[in-house]
Order: sequence, then structure tokens, then C-alpha cells
Amino acid sequence: MSPIRSATIAALASAVVATTLTGCQFGGAERDTSPIVIAADLELSGAAAPVGRAYQRALELKRDQLNSSGALNDRKIELKVKDNRSDAAESLRNIADFSSDSRVSAIIMGGCNECAVGAVGVINEKRIPTIALAASGAIASPVAQRRYVFKLGPNAADSAAALTSELRRKNIRKVGLLYSDDDYGREGVVALRRELTKANIKAAGEESVKTTDTEVGQQVGKLNRLKPDALIVWTPPEQAALTATSAQQVGFRGALFFDAAAAGDLFLGAAARATERATLIFTQTMVIDDVIATTPAKAARRQWFQDYTARFGGYNGSSSFAADAIQLIADAEQRAGGPIGQVDRDGIRDVLETSQMDGLSGPIRMTPDNHSGLMPQALTTLVARNGRWRLAG
Repeated sequence: MSPIRSATIAALASAVVATTLTGCQFGGAERDTSPIVIAADLELSGAAAPVGRAYQRALELKRDQLNSSGALNDRKIELKVKDNRSDAAESLRNIADFSSDSRVSAIIMGGCNECAVGAVGVINEKRIPTIALAASGAIASPVAQRRYVFKLGPNAADSAAALTSELRRKNIRKVGLLYSDDDYGREGVVALRRELTKANIKAAGEESVKTTDTEVGQQVGKLNRLKPDALIVWTPPEQAALTATSAQQVGFRGALFFDAAAAGDLFLGAAARATERATLIFTQTMVIDDVIATTPAKAARRQWFQDYTARFGGYNGSSSFAADAIQLIADAEQRAGGPIGQVDRDGIRDVLETSQMDGLSGPIRMTPDNHSGLMPQALTTLVARNGRWRLAG
């Protein structure tokens, strides 16, 4: 072979290698630009619509923030929202529809306890990761039978312990209890009885209300006749406001204590006078404008509070749970990996089960033994002053 021809072949070989290397270097791995599709089954009409609409607003705000932040690289979150009309049967149909859509990564369920508990079987069968924002412990426990189901929001045992601690601090010896006749309400009664007994506080009487009741005066009147030092209200927000007004009407002179499930809007509106000086156990995010932002997590909570207030003209305490649910799912989708453009639901479930973050609601820790992520430390004591909730003390 002539020296010229040999040099030409060598040069060609070098060029091929260089081109190949350049392609590897600058082409890089294929980027996933497929959307992260998150479904939401919410109470947008019916008895629980006020909190359902607050969840929807929060989901849309958090979606917009994540999509514009660049945190998801070239991916965007898409929300698919259905109204379950505060009805467990309708909710179950929504869950079945969402789970049969192969593009859906995970589902977020709203505040309806019966909806979430009733959907557990279908969620596990369809193997679709689901985060419920409802409070009932039966949603996420026992874990062995709820592998794909997770829960955000206060736990009854934590709320009961925090409430009782505050009762003891205020030297209250005798209480009446009004609770919602649903999974979470009944769970609360059991937890409260246990805590009150330990604290040597007498439960003078207990009355229940259906979650759809728009009149609670009869039950409040019965409790008032027992002359308790305080009334514990373990109901959704609308009924908590009704209870405060009814207590004022029957001349109740004691203190009002609200469980975390009673948290709704920051501003108390028509119930402002009746709830003045009432105590609420809830997360600090509700009153983060009272808190000095000394950590990145507190700064993020304050920013969320300001962004939500700026967009919607007010603040709802439960909004942070919905925002944290989107963040958890987006993070899990990113970490689960899997083939580009395909949803790895099992991978997302596995990541969710070991998720930890300082969320907008407070510290969140999921483990294989505990699918209810909000830590007890997230709860604090708030007090109603001049028509809005404030940090106690």
C-alpha cells in the first residue's frame, strides 16, 4: 500500500472516530420531555365543596410554579381534575377512570374520608400511587393492605395529644365534645378519650353531627346544659363555624377548642365574633406571616402564603397539603426513572414510601411502616383574634 493511500485511510478513520465522539459528547442522552400527568379527585360541589375548591386552587398554583421554575428540566405537570360531588360512589368511578389512563402517574384525592377509604381496594388492585388529603387514619393504615395509598394532613392521635396539652395548660377540667359522625370524627373520639383520661380531664358529654348537617344548635344546647369549661369541636370547617355561632346563641361561657379538621379560611368572616379567642390546633403555615423566616423551609412557607393570597385574595389552611402532594409526586416521578415517555407507577410508589421533605405544611416523612407523612411537630396552637387566626402566645 502506498504511503499516500495509507495516510488517507488513517485520516478517514480518525475523522469517523472524531465524528462519533462528537456525537456522543454533544448529543448526550435523550431527554424526557413527556408531561407528568397528575389526576385529582376533588369535592368541587356538594357538602365539602369549599375545601375541595381550595385544594383545586392550590394544585393549580403549585403546578404553575413548578412548570415555570425549570425544576422539572424539560418536563411539565399536567393536571386532570374531576369533581366527585362529595359522593363516595362518584369518587370511585373517577379513580377507576384515572387508573385506566396509562399516562396518569398518580392520583391526589381531596378531603372526603369515605371517598378515600372506599377507594383503597381499587387503588391497590390498579397499583396506582395515590395521596389522600383527607384525615382518617384508615386511609393509610394498615400499610400492608394499603401499599399504594398515602396520606397527608393531621393525624387524629397527634391532634388529640396537642389539644389535650393545651387544655391542661389552661387548667380546664371538664369538657364537652361535638364531633362529625364519620371515620375521622369517630377516630378522634377514641383518641381524645385516651388523652383526656391520661390528663385527668372529665368528658362531660359527647354529641355527633352528620357531615352534611347545616344545623347543630340542638347538640350544642345539650352540651351547654352540662356546663363544661370548654367545648371541643371535631368537625369540618363549616360546622365548626356553625358550632361557634350556636354556642354564642345558647349563652355558652366556656372556651372553644377546634381540632385541625376544622381549619379553613384564614379570615373568619361571619363567624368572627363567635370564634373570638377560640383555639385551633393546626400547622404553622396558616399564620406564617406571624413567623420570622429563620430557615429556608419557613421562607418557602411564607412565599407560598404570599403567592396564594396574592392570587386568590385570601388564604385557606388546607392548601399547603395539596401543594405538598404535587411536590411529592413530581419528585418521585423524577427519581423513579424508568423508560422515557413511560409511567413507572411501581417506581413512583417505591420512592413515595421513603420520601422526606420539609414541606409547606411542615416536616413530612413517609416510611414502609407509615404512609401518613405529616409529623406531629408540624402542629402548633393558633388563636382567633380580630377576625383571623394568629399564632398563640
